[in-house]
Amino acid sequence: MIAALDATPLSLTSGGLHRYVTELSLALAHGFPQDQFVLMSNQAFSCPAAAPRNLTALATPGPGRWWLNGVRSAIRDSNASVFHGTNFEVPWVGRTPSLLTIHDLSPWRDAAWHHAADRVRRRTPWLVRLGRARLIVTVSEAIRREIISRFGVAPEKVRAVPLAAAAMFRPVERSLAPPYFLCVATLEPRKNIPALVQAWRASRATSGAELWLAGRMREDFVPLPPEPGLRLLGEVSDESLPGLISSALAFVYPTLYEGFGLPVLEAMQCGCPVITSRDPAVMEISSGTAIHSSTVGEMAGAMSAIAVQPELRARLSDAGRKRATAFSWSRTATETRAIYAEIARV
Repeated sequence: MIAALDATPLSLTSGGLHRYVTELSLALAHGFPQDQFVLMSNQAFSCPAAAPRNLTALATPGPGRWWLNGVRSAIRDSNASVFHGTNFEVPWVGRTPSLLTIHDLSPWRDAAWHHAADRVRRRTPWLVRLGRARLIVTVSEAIRREIISRFGVAPEKVRAVPLAAAAMFRPVERSLAPPYFLCVATLEPRKNIPALVQAWRASRATSGAELWLAGRMREDFVPLPPEPGLRLLGEVSDESLPGLISSALAFVYPTLYEGFGLPVLEAMQCGCPVITSRDPAVMEISSGTAIHSSTVGEMAGAMSAIAVQPELRARLSDAGRKRATAFSWSRTATETRAIYAEIARV
């Protein structure tokens, strides 16, 4: 089989979409050496580091009419038998069977969460109505139910294939840095960062800890004013992330809405206690191994408790690591590859 994957998320420098395409394509290539996997986009991107020979890149620069004409030419040039739209889009026309990934419904849930999602809001529903994808894949059962309800798709046409934390996320020796709480996320309105800052302030008299925020700052994020103890780290390299996470008192992720909540799983795999929201997808992934909060007060209380109760930290750390073993990119790739085979036979 030759499978083509939309590589547009690899034009981003970090974030969940970039991680999804990177880890999925590598796991597919390693897990199915008899197949060929071609990453393609009209935007500049790099093939994942250390990609095996059966994972290649096909870049077609220029804006053009990519989803109408350009992608069809790329699919034809690669001789692909299936196309995987990894980020809300598939070709408008063509006979090659397609799989569409809808990560979540945030573009439709609240326009303020996405300053540049007008095209997705407009196009994706039409692609679904026109049946341009033979099947839809998403990343959690919570989002699968939302897709079926919002778009009126037959349940058998929507599959949930969970993600996983990359192998690099593992416990490492704690650093001698001052105590800190950590949040790793693209800084954007949906991540609820102002609430996190308020909770940190309220808990600081008890915890004595700093708050470190790591991640790319999106254009629509309102910058935080400087204050003692608040560190904005910007984008952090993959090599530095496991140590940064492992050394934190807790990973705090107060997101308003997620499709999966990959940073939560990455923190768990590092053995870092997690405080997060009661978003359905995040609760599905954590399965009782995190502290969930709905208000600033609850979040502050959880941060204070984590700071002064080493037995609580140890219990959450152990539970999170065990929960993370239920997920793997090998499983994700195997289930995705089975869908490729299914739509190619239809």
